Amino acid sequence: MNKEYKNYVTPKGLLLLQDEYRELRYNERPKIVDVVSWAAKNGDRSENGDYIYGKRRLREIDRRLRYLTKQLETAVVVDPKQQQSLTQVFFGATIIYQKSDGLSVTIKLVGIDEADLTNDKISWNSPIAKALMKSSVGDIIKFNTPNGSEKIEVLAINYILES
Repeated sequence: MNKEYKNYVTPKGLLLLQDEYRELRYNERPKIVDVVSWAAKNGDRSENGDYIYGKRRLREIDRRLRYLTKQLETAVVVDPKQQQSLTQVFFGATIIYQKSDGLSVTIKLVGIDEADLTNDKISWNSPIAKALMKSSVGDIIKFNTPNGSEKIEVLAINYILES
């Protein structure tokens, strides 16, 4: 990652990253290490399912821990409730926009690791979020989608996220 990389997260997003790190590092990894140690003592490792699966799982955990460490080191916590320009779209905004077909959509701009489409949370660096940045209520935004160009109108901007 370059030096300019910013990992913007909400306070809740930071807690979720920290919780996942602690769970993997201090609970799950030690248990898997115990299983692998026990399995290694049982002889032939080439046909030992506990050993093979345990080593694979340890690699997965270590990979995820490295990722979480980088994300936590580069985390820049932005509390949506503290945003100054409440009339424009920035990180942490909840936006209601209307598509050209008349359908209203609500999205929340959150950190990369907090994105969850089932809960209308999208990454602040997604294409639609980038198109909406710095827009105000009433603005009509044009951006490209896989299905072609689309126009949307910003109907509302709010900076209160659920806890």
